[in-house]
Amino acid sequence: MLREELGDAFEEVDIGGDDALEAAYREWLPVVEIDAERAFVYFVDPVALRRKLAQSSR
Repeated sequence: MLREELGDAFEEVDIGGDDALEAAYREWLPVVEIDAERAFVYFVDPVALRRKLAQSSR
C-alpha cells in the first residue's frame, strides 16, 4: 500500500543471508531509517512515515 503510493521514496533491503546486517538489525525488524537515522522500529505508522519523508526531502 505505502510502497505503491511512495514509489521510489525508499529502498527495501533484505537482510537474510548477510551476517553483518542480521547482527545489526534482526532484533529491530521492521526497522526504517531515513537519512541514515533510525525513524521506526517494530511498527511503521503510515502517517508519520509520510510526514518524515516529506521533511527529509526539503
